[in-house]
Formats: sequence, C-alpha cells, structure tokens
Amino acid sequence: MTMSIDDISDFAALDPFFRIVREGLAGLVDGEHFFDLLAEDVVFEYVISVPGYPRRVQGRRAVADLYRGYGDGMVLHSADGIAVHRDAETSVVVLEYAVHGRAVHTGRAYDNHFVSVITVKDRRVTHWRDYLDPVAVFRAIGWPTEDRRPNRCCRN
Repeated sequence: MTMSIDDISDFAALDPFFRIVREGLAGLVDGEHFFDLLAEDVVFEYVISVPGYPRRVQGRRAVADLYRGYGDGMVLHSADGIAVHRDAETSVVVLEYAVHGRAVHTGRAYDNHFVSVITVKDRRVTHWRDYLDPVAVFRAIGWPTEDRRPNRCCRN
C-alpha cells in the first residue's frame, strides 16, 4: 500500500538522499518513493545528530512530518559513496553514504557522511538507526558561533 503524501514537492530538497537509499535497498523493499519503503509503524533513531533534533520518531507519517520542509534549511544536490552491507540472517542492511548540498540561510556548502543501520521485514523498513557527522551540519549552518563554543578549559 502506498502512503498518500499531500505535496511531494515538500520533500524535493531531499531527493538525492531518497535516491541513494532506494539504490542501497534495491531488491529488498517495495515502493516508488522513500516513504513507500517504510512500514506504517517504522521506528527511526537518530543516535548521533544535532541539538534540537529528535532522538526517536515512530511511524511513517511522523517521519514524513519531520522531513517536510527540510528545504527551508538545507537543499541537497547530490549523494554518493554508497557502500551496502547486508546480513540476510538478521534482515539488517547497513548503508554508508555521503550527501552534498547547501545551507539555505548561510549559502555554505554542506557535505556529510552517514551510516544508516536498517532492518527490513516483509519488504518494508521497520527500523532505522542513523549516525551522521554533526560538525558538518555546524559548518554549513554556522553554529555554534564563537561566543557559544564550549569552554576550552583543558588547552595548554
């Protein structure tokens, strides 16, 4: 069954990410769009992320709501470097990949690397555990500013 998304253009800024994930999961899942690949009760965990981003999201609709409007802050123009590791016994797929784009507010380049640990059951993603480089996000969006950096108490 395909999930109804009100306006697919809301997610255009993530198209390169969606494409590389479909490539990495090819033959294991069914569906045309990224959200079609997800089980209705999918769980996403963001293990290494950035402040203010949720640590856990449950449900296909909640994931879509989280990703809606991504383009207000960041627009991806490509994704590459896919490495796929599959364990048929546990139905786990590990995807390593990079995304490239630009931060909307600063105009700075955004280049990040991800490791996504994905569980697939009945040709749908049921669990997704994500790791990213938060420093790459900070470089792109310009945070933290000089006055908000942690105290460097331990430097000589």
